[in-house]
Amino acid sequence: MQKLGAAIIGCGAIYPLHAGSIEELEDAELRMAIDTDPEKAQAAASRYGCEAAADYKVLLEREDIQIVHLCTPHYLHAEMAIGLLAAGKHVLTEKPIAENAAAARAMTEAAKKSRSQLGVTFQNRYNDASRIIHEYIASGELGKLVCMKGIVTWNRGRAYYESGAWRGKWATEGGGVLINQAIHTLDLLQWFGGEISSVKGSVTSDTLEDAIEVEDTAHACIDFANGARALFYGTNGYGTDSPVELEIVFEHGVLTQRRDSLYLWKDGNETRLSEPPHSNFGGKSYWGPSHRKLIADFYAHVREDRPFWIDGEEGIKALQLIEALYERTRSGQGLRFPPSNAVLSK
Repeated sequence: MQKLGAAIIGCGAIYPLHAGSIEELEDAELRMAIDTDPEKAQAAASRYGCEAAADYKVLLEREDIQIVHLCTPHYLHAEMAIGLLAAGKHVLTEKPIAENAAAARAMTEAAKKSRSQLGVTFQNRYNDASRIIHEYIASGELGKLVCMKGIVTWNRGRAYYESGAWRGKWATEGGGVLINQAIHTLDLLQWFGGEISSVKGSVTSDTLEDAIEVEDTAHACIDFANGARALFYGTNGYGTDSPVELEIVFEHGVLTQRRDSLYLWKDGNETRLSEPPHSNFGGKSYWGPSHRKLIADFYAHVREDRPFWIDGEEGIKALQLIEALYERTRSGQGLRFPPSNAVLSK
């Protein structure tokens, strides 16, 4: 079997999870690491035994590379993805799909015009706990979904935002805690709940107002078309990175994710359904191990010419939810969903 050739653009903190996942695949080979910092590109290339380059456009003419991973700052995703898709490359981008919904829509349109696939790395959908929750909702075994809550309390200080000139700015990051850290939890809530009917909430900068343009704290009330409601709270101003907390309440039971384990409370008894995940690829513990599951699945879909299920249309949903919260803060009024103004301006 001829191996699928892969390239990674962006050799920062997240790329080893992508590179390690590619290494595990028998039918794929990492052939190029690209970064505008030549030292980073060369270090990655030496580590994984591939070529190095500083300009991603070299990929446009490389027939031996079929899949490109975008591990770059948010504002670079759209330009890169559109060009790569037009050149016939399959693209798997890190979250968020782009810095705003308008850029994301341009990416999805480019994918439609291309015969190539666009995938978005919402790897937490592959976590055991997430899949079990989704299955309980789909089966109706516990009755109707009543309500949910999601809590993200992490820590990002001044040094984090100073580590990259693009961080903490509307134009390049697209937002703060919502678009960069809490987007995974918001994606799960909308995946569990389905069609959103309205969003209320607000964003503030409680601890980093002198260091960033964007928010470090947010809360939301999300109503779904099926009658369920989700409450969300997220902040980068906590003293540590606590495990994400989820609670899913049904008519006849409650699923609770605590310290990355999932528990079912039913008929007065609590049962553990899944244990904390573990990863061998390094990185931050709360990233979880599911990059390898998502990446293997994306490659299988490409190999078999099947549409990948977390595509541009799926990837944009969490971004629309986030932009609704930004618009809500600006307008001071409740919103219908999706927001009318898809492009955030400072």
